[in-house]
Order: sequence, then structure tokens, then C-alpha cells
Amino acid sequence: MEDLQITDQPNTDQNLEQAIARRRTFAIISHPDAGKTTLTEKLLLYGNAIELAGNVRAKRNQRSTTSDWMAMERERGISISSTILQFPYKDFVINLLDTPGHQDFSEDTYRTLSAVDSAVMVLDAAKGIEPQTRKLFDVCRQRGIPIFTFINKMDRPARHAIELLDEIESILGMQPVPMNWPIGDGDRFQGVYDRQAKGVYLYERTTRNEKISPEEFVTLEQLYAKMMFTDMGYRAIEDDIHLLDGLGISFDPARVLEMKQTPVFFGSALTNFGVRLFLDAFIEHAPPPQPYANGNIPVPPDRPDFSGYVFKIQANMNPKHRDSVAFVRVCSGRFERGLNVIHTQSGKSIRLMRPYKLFANEREIVDEAFPGDVVGIPNNGILGIGDTLYVGEPVRFAAMPHFPPEHFALLKNSDLSKQKQFAKGLHQLEKEGSVQVFYNMNAFKREPILAVVGQLQFDVVQARLEMEYNVPTELERLPHTLVRWVEGSEKVVNGLPARAEAILARDSQDRTVVIFTAPYLLKYYSEKYPDVTFKELG
Repeated sequence: MEDLQITDQPNTDQNLEQAIARRRTFAIISHPDAGKTTLTEKLLLYGNAIELAGNVRAKRNQRSTTSDWMAMERERGISISSTILQFPYKDFVINLLDTPGHQDFSEDTYRTLSAVDSAVMVLDAAKGIEPQTRKLFDVCRQRGIPIFTFINKMDRPARHAIELLDEIESILGMQPVPMNWPIGDGDRFQGVYDRQAKGVYLYERTTRNEKISPEEFVTLEQLYAKMMFTDMGYRAIEDDIHLLDGLGISFDPARVLEMKQTPVFFGSALTNFGVRLFLDAFIEHAPPPQPYANGNIPVPPDRPDFSGYVFKIQANMNPKHRDSVAFVRVCSGRFERGLNVIHTQSGKSIRLMRPYKLFANEREIVDEAFPGDVVGIPNNGILGIGDTLYVGEPVRFAAMPHFPPEHFALLKNSDLSKQKQFAKGLHQLEKEGSVQVFYNMNAFKREPILAVVGQLQFDVVQARLEMEYNVPTELERLPHTLVRWVEGSEKVVNGLPARAEAILARDSQDRTVVIFTAPYLLKYYSEKYPDVTFKELG
């Protein structure tokens, strides 16, 4: 896709406060197979960003999932890379950051969660809270990100709704506030009772679930008159509703922002049941862009001067664009094309002439953006993950923490005539944060040692080197499990023994590391060489 000039930009005189109030920037988190990607597609469908679920507007022949744009994602049916999707809905601008669900890509998910103001937690109605959901929830709690819960797959046999609510409260420590209530489950799932409207939304399935589902609103009395349920089934619905009302649990926006409450919605992303109700309630209650930490003084979004935070680097998103793009969350002020900004980490001034609005792997030149928006900046290598850009008074946002790698392997170039492409691709993948690269200081042949958080990242590195750089590779797994950066006098560091189970190596910044096979070796080295500091992160 060629770069397109956007013509429907907001009025350049738009009030900053109004623009901030209209933004909703959030991520969707879940355990694999809970329906996160399906819900993402259906939110795009209801936002009119796609015409059919799985079909990008103006791309009639593209039937793969919009948010899963990478070839390997389509082949394996999993989300590997975080994706940015911006679309208007009613009077709001929604920035949806789709995150990888697989635990091997938790570091990419963590980076994405640094750029959002709220999160939608998707639960499988038959399984409830699963391990990866719990881990991602803990990350949200650490960052103070309010959670909205969508209990999905009600079109399949499900656990009782009360049981699911109890699990949320007992495991996550938040008070669940059901905003609607399911009418049946599995084949008997007909719709949801809206607690605020005091009535039931009944839905009809559409062909292949690709289009917005027709819905009908009826009172409980009208529902009974339709004779869709037996007397016993109808009384069970009434009993549940009376039980909810009797509990006296009321929605409190302030408690949601404090992560003491989570609004809960029931539905089926696959059949579109309850998706519109969820989206309408979400834009009403989710927080607008929030302040960003700048030392001890948070930067408010209505600060007149622009500031932005680099939370992701990605190369080769589109085969027609062989470049690297830095994803920048606008934190304050109004961003304009051609803006001169200061890069905090280098102190250099950068003129941003070709900023992009992003939609999965598609991009369009954008003239302006506001807090909560994400813009893509062509990156010649100066920008890194966790960097700050600003205008006016200096700003330095909190650095991005790194996850310590747990898996290691030798990567061998199978075609020595492509050594240049091999080196370029590996450098770019490390810049993106996909992998860390080390070189054995005592090896006869200079072959890179890859270090990753999750083993599936090895497959991604090899697949991307072959598809994007035309470089075939071979991988040799190593038994090592942890790495430490070494600090001490040059004489002492150089005197450390090299052995198979404790590899002396250097990283891409020429810093010395030791890669160990087991924790007891780290303990031994720490006691044997007290003048050397072994740091977990470089």
C-alpha cells in the first residue's frame, strides 16, 4: 500500500481538551484462545473500520484476521506482534492496541501496556481466569491500568455467571460489577439483560457471523410473552436478576480507576451478541488519556507542548516499505507533521516530516495527533524502545524495563553469501526487542548466541530472517538458562574462566556477560569473584 494523504483530519483549531476527552486508548488481554482476536475484529466491525469480520475495508480479497498481519501469525493462528488499530466510533476516536496472547511474547505485551489508559480482559465463559490472564492482569495492576471485563463464548456451554463473578473477586481481588446478564448459554444463548435499561436485548445470528447482528429490545414481560423459555427457565432468569439487584453492587467509576472494581459484560464475540452494548458502555466509562510519569512530576495530557513515548519498534510491516517504524504514544500536547522535537536520550533535534497513522500493517501520512493517539515515525536507528520525544521543557519518561532471557541458542547462517543481510536482519530484530544477541569471546567462529524470554521467539526470528531478508538459518539450542552482565575492573573481568557451562560473551554494546547453565554456577562465581558484580539486566 502506498502512503496516502488523509483528508478527514480533525480541525487544526480543535480544542486540546476536547480532543483528549474524545480519545480512548486501550489494550485487549487474555489467555490464548479466549477470543481476544475475534473480539478485536468485531469491535472493528461495529466501528465501521471493516465491512466484514476478517475483511479489511478496500481489501476485498484479504480474508485473514485484520490484527494478525504477520505471515507467521496467519499460519499458526496466534498473535505474535502487537498491532495498532485506530478508528472513529460515534463522537470518539478509539486506539485499540492488540497484544500477543501467547506467554512467549509477554515482553511485547508489557511494552504495549505501557502505552494504554485501560485494558479489556477477555475471559472464556467455560474456563474463567486462566494462567496467562492472571499474569497479564498482574502487569496491569503494577501499572495501575483499570480493567473492563468481557466474558466471552456464551454461545458455548458455560459456567454459571455467578461462579465466574466469584472467581474474579477471589483470584483478582476486584469487585466484579455485572453491567448485563446472559440469557441462557450454548445453543440457548438468546441475548443479554441490560441492567441499566431494565430490559433484554435479543439477537439474531448473521451469515457466517460476518455482519452486525440485528437486535431487539424487550422488557422481561415481553420476553415472557414470546414464550422463548419454559416457566422454569423464565423464573431462573428473574431469580438471577433479583439476586443481582439484592446484592446492592453499584458501578462506581472512581473505584474502577483505582482497580477496586471491574465492570463485567457477557456476550459472544463470534456471534456478535453483546458486542455493541459493551463498546457503547466502554467509551462512556473508560478513562481518557492519563498523565505519564516524568520522574516525580507526571506530565498531564493537556500540557500544551508535545511529548511522546516510544514503546515499540517494528521493521518490514509491509513488504513495500522496507524500513523501521517507531511507535510513539502521544502523551501531551498537539502533535503536528513537520514538528521539531528533542530526542531525550541523544539530545538531538529531529524533524518529524513523515508521521504515520497506523492500522495493522497499513499506514497513512497523518497531519496531526493528540494525546492517546499512536503515530508511526520512520526510524533510521536513533530511536529505541523506551525513548522520549518532547518540545519545550525537558521531559524524560520512565525507562522501559527488560525481561531477563531464559532460553539460548546458536544461530547459524546457512548461506554465507548473505552474511550482510544476516547481520542487518539480526541487528533490526534486536532493535525491536524481539531477541538479545551475544557473541562468545572465546569461540573460533563468530556465531551469534540468541537469548529470548519465550522459546517461540526463536521460530519468529528464523521465519522473519528468511521471509524478510531471504536468509535461511539453522538453530542449535543451548542448555543455558540465565545471563548476567559483568561489572568490575578490566583485569578481574578478563580473568574470569571460560567454560562450556559459563560462556563469556559480549552483547551488541560490547559489554561483557556470562551465560550460565544453572543458578548454582552463578552463586559459585559470585562467591569466587567478590570483586565482580553480576547484574541481571544490562
